[in-house]
Amino acid sequence: MQQQVRSISLMPFDGVVTKCVVDELNKMLAGGRIEKIHQPEPDEIIMLVRSLGRNFKLLLSASPSFPRIHITEDSRENPQSPPMFCMLLRKHLGGGKITGFEFHNYERMITIHIEAVTELGDLTEKKLIIEIMGRHSNIILVNNEERIIDAIKHVDNETSSVREVMPARQYVLPPTQNKTSIDALNFDELKAEIKSGANIAIEKFLLNKVKGFSPLLCREICHRSGISPSLEAVSLSDGEVNKLCESLGKLSENLAASRFSPCIILKPEAGSKPMNLKDATPIDFHCFEITHLGVPFSMESVNSAIDTFYSEKDRQDRLKQKKADILKVVNTHLERCRKKKFIHEDNLREAADRERLKLYGELITSNIYCIPLNAESIRLLNYYSEDGEYVDIPLDPNLNPQQNAQMYFKRYSKAKSTHAYALKQLSEINSEIEYFESVLHNIEACESIKEIDEIRQELAESGCIAAKAKQGNKKKDAPSSPIHYTLDKGYDVFVGRNNIQNDYLTLKAASSNDIWLHTKNIPGSHVIIKKKGPEPIPDDIIIKAARIAAYHSKAKFSSNVPVDYTQVKNVKKPNGAKPGMVIYENYKTVYVTPIDIHSGV
Repeated sequence: MQQQVRSISLMPFDGVVTKCVVDELNKMLAGGRIEKIHQPEPDEIIMLVRSLGRNFKLLLSASPSFPRIHITEDSRENPQSPPMFCMLLRKHLGGGKITGFEFHNYERMITIHIEAVTELGDLTEKKLIIEIMGRHSNIILVNNEERIIDAIKHVDNETSSVREVMPARQYVLPPTQNKTSIDALNFDELKAEIKSGANIAIEKFLLNKVKGFSPLLCREICHRSGISPSLEAVSLSDGEVNKLCESLGKLSENLAASRFSPCIILKPEAGSKPMNLKDATPIDFHCFEITHLGVPFSMESVNSAIDTFYSEKDRQDRLKQKKADILKVVNTHLERCRKKKFIHEDNLREAADRERLKLYGELITSNIYCIPLNAESIRLLNYYSEDGEYVDIPLDPNLNPQQNAQMYFKRYSKAKSTHAYALKQLSEINSEIEYFESVLHNIEACESIKEIDEIRQELAESGCIAAKAKQGNKKKDAPSSPIHYTLDKGYDVFVGRNNIQNDYLTLKAASSNDIWLHTKNIPGSHVIIKKKGPEPIPDDIIIKAARIAAYHSKAKFSSNVPVDYTQVKNVKKPNGAKPGMVIYENYKTVYVTPIDIHSGV
């Protein structure tokens, strides 16, 4: 009953995960000292805690999309001026001692108990409460009298008539769900309830019945019991009900004993089981092994699982956003270029009969004394034609013959200039389109923020977008490296990740006798085969490199892709050409099917 892998989070931060997080945080941070507090985002707090001789970064997020609390390894950039809530936390909690983390019966909320010294030097206890409730998530600071000092999000009576979260108000726990915690489940009553006529899917029955369960965990319980989660509860046999209760009982025992098995659920690539996190995309996490969805990858702690999952999620989201920003710019330039191309092609069509205008002018001039005044047309012998046919020439009756001839000569001159200008502009526009299409390909192939930033820099240097303002003495990141493959017989193949790398590979890094490859008339990366000694590069190596070039092009999902190859000495860059744009000669073409060298397909 393997379920289809989903590409979105199933909100795995449920009450069961919350219990596991509290257990770990108590072991790692209870007794620790709060040294620094930052607020990198409007709904996010990071506290630097010194505990067990180490520094830990505790992240609390009230994000409506991904609310959570966990220890993180990520470094966040803080605003120049700390927000008011951050300043308030520093005032009340700075230097305070964490006495413990409190779990609230499988509710998705955690209370951090903190001993801190007041401005008068008195020791007092404060509570920092994080409520993980989707768009209603919040981080609330409460004093020892259970009154709210402040919250990262204010909720007044206009926003919620049920529960206000405002300074000086009494703190009230969120409304509890009418569910039973797994610790308090009576399995005899549960069996009877299932068989009494619950006409809903068993996964939904569990979700409505058991406090702290997420849809993900409900499906896992069904999977472990050998039951389809979509089956109606009332239709389960006695044996299936017993297996379901047995799985719930084992989970309850593990919870009571704090026997957790944190994991990240990975989406396997190319249908193969990934061996490490770099081989696949994390799609979910939990504090128990999830076996029905994707491939579980064990983690040493639920904190590391959560941090890894959301770090990757954040990286993918930021990469997607950065790609979207640049794609918008590039597509705008492409649209403008295509509009200009259409206009100039239209001008070319209009100027296509310019020689006819010249002929009319010359025939009128040679017969100027034979043409009557005020004539609207004239039929003249075309003495340029071998057939000696006559040509009907329209005339302007308001002009004399000489003026009509001059009119046609002017129209010919204008059409000739238009034709020459349109040809020149079309050549430049086609180069622009080729360049921007290559940039589009590079953007789609980007796998890191650094690669996107390099493309942005390339576009800025080309004058396509405004360059970012320099930030003081900020250290410049090292550029990304070209992709490197080692083929049979030790031949090295390098692939450019963007147009700046393409230029570097072809014009600087490659030797004159190395082999250069590129898909024919298709946007793609420059590929270089490094030559070894005096022997020519074998044909099978060239074919494999051509397949790599096809894979790193817009035609990666096609077959029979044409790839040109030649020695690097035959590749030139025209003056003023944009990054990655070259011309080449003395080349050969092979037709290949793209190959992903890592998977062999």
